[in-house]
Amino acid sequence: MVTLLLWATRISLVVGLAATFVAMVIGGTIGITAGYFGGRTDGVLMRITDFFLVIPELPLMIVVAAIWGPSLFHIIIVIGILLWTSTARVVRAQVKSVRERVYVKRARALGAGHIRIVYRHVLPQIAPLLIANTVLTMAVAIFDETALAFLGLGDPTQISLGKMIENAFQRAAISADAWWAIVLPGIVIVLLILGCTLMGQAFEDRLNPRLRVAHIGARTFRLRPLVGRGADAL
Repeated sequence: MVTLLLWATRISLVVGLAATFVAMVIGGTIGITAGYFGGRTDGVLMRITDFFLVIPELPLMIVVAAIWGPSLFHIIIVIGILLWTSTARVVRAQVKSVRERVYVKRARALGAGHIRIVYRHVLPQIAPLLIANTVLTMAVAIFDETALAFLGLGDPTQISLGKMIENAFQRAAISADAWWAIVLPGIVIVLLILGCTLMGQAFEDRLNPRLRVAHIGARTFRLRPLVGRGADAL
C-alpha cells in the first residue's frame, strides 16, 4: 500500500505540474497580450476568456477526455486548456496597471519595442503573481486529475491516486472491510490540495507587500494587527 501511494502521488504531481504549466503558458500569454495592447485586442481576448470561463470545467473535461481516449498526455492537455481563464484575467489586470507606470512610458519614449518592454519591464513585475497563481492552480489540477481518473477516464497503464480509489470501488473494498484502500489515497489527496493551497497563499503573501497588512496570514496561521494599530488592538 505504501508503494502504491508513493507511485500514485508521483503520477498525480506530474500531471498537476504539467497541466499547470500548460495553463500558465496559455493564461499568461493571453493576459499579457490583452493587458499590454488593450483596445480591440483586449476586447476579443477577454470575450474568448469569458466564453471558456462560463463553461463547466469538469463536465467538459469528461466529454473531451472520453472523445480523445484515456491517456496521461490527453488529461494534461485537457486540464491545461481549461484552467487558464482565471490566470488570464488576473495577469491582464496587473499588466494594465504596470504599463501605465513611469519607467514603462519612459522606455517606450526612448524607442524600446513591445517585446523588449514586456520582457524587461512588464514580465518581472508580474512574475510573483504568476508564481503564486501557479501553485494555487496546481491544487485544482490535482483535483481534476483525481476526478477524471476516478470516473475511469485516466490512463489505465498508470496508477494515480484517483485510479487507486476507482480500483477500490470496483472491487468493493468497503464491503470487504478494506477501508485503507480508499481512506489512505483520500487523505493523501486532501493533504496535497491543502498543501498547494497554503503554499500558494504563502507565496502570494510573501511576494506581494500589499497583502502583508491582511488580518489573517495563511503562512503563519496567526492573527495580524490592523493597519495603523498596534498588536493590542486585537
